[in-house]
Amino acid sequence: MQNSFPITPPRHPNLPIIQRLVAAYKIWHEFLPHIPKTARYTLGQKIDGLLIDTIEAVFIARYLAKEKKLVYLERAGGKLDLAKFFLQILWEIKSLDNKKYITLSEQLEEIGKMLGGWIRQISKPAERA
Repeated sequence: MQNSFPITPPRHPNLPIIQRLVAAYKIWHEFLPHIPKTARYTLGQKIDGLLIDTIEAVFIARYLAKEKKLVYLERAGGKLDLAKFFLQILWEIKSLDNKKYITLSEQLEEIGKMLGGWIRQISKPAERA
């Protein structure tokens, strides 16, 4: 007996930064198969891993107590910066065209701003009432 209801994964509301990270990763995932093999299995895999690590660190930070978040957010920031750096190299060696580079870079820049704002918010000393 077949179920006539469409199967959809459960939806959990995520922070806007996680939504942006997932959206950027989906864009990257579309680009990855079109990168020449000489770069796909080196820089491409490196960037892929860094983006996944960034998503993971932000996702973990979401559920931690405030005093424990900073370590994960700083880790995410470092991974994101490395991903942007390697993406630039990929573009410079002409393994990624201008349009794709700009599309993804703009997404990653916005995510970086969001992450930086969250880090600054967490790093602020508690204000006294």
